[in-house]
Amino acid sequence: MDRKATARWNGDLKSGTGNVRLGSGSFEGEYSFGTRFESASGTNPEELLGAAHAACFSMAFASALAKAGHEANHVETDAVVRLGMVGEGFQITSIDLATHGDVPGISAEEFARIAEDIKTNCIVSKALASVPMTVKATLVG
Repeated sequence: MDRKATARWNGDLKSGTGNVRLGSGSFEGEYSFGTRFESASGTNPEELLGAAHAACFSMAFASALAKAGHEANHVETDAVVRLGMVGEGFQITSIDLATHGDVPGISAEEFARIAEDIKTNCIVSKALASVPMTVKATLVG
């Protein structure tokens, strides 16, 4: 199974502009130095990475909950990807996941335990294993 995305950059780092497009055609957006390192409007690689991580985590969490006998009404996850200066350059310094779900019949402790397991074991988490991650799991409903 292959998935594709394309990014094009025009110009130099500070004044250049870029465009990113998903192979499915479901998203296309502009990015720039300002959207990545300042607070300009538009997307950036870290935001896209956060969206991918939140989506993967939510799917894997719902699956693990069902396997444990607790089908979720819904699971929603926010991801905060932190970009910071390390030495002479930038790097992703941490990812914080905050998930909440409406899952009948599960204790808050089991919900949190399964979330911790998925933080380490969802596909995107495995790919990002070198980045420190946290997960805050809140049972709602």
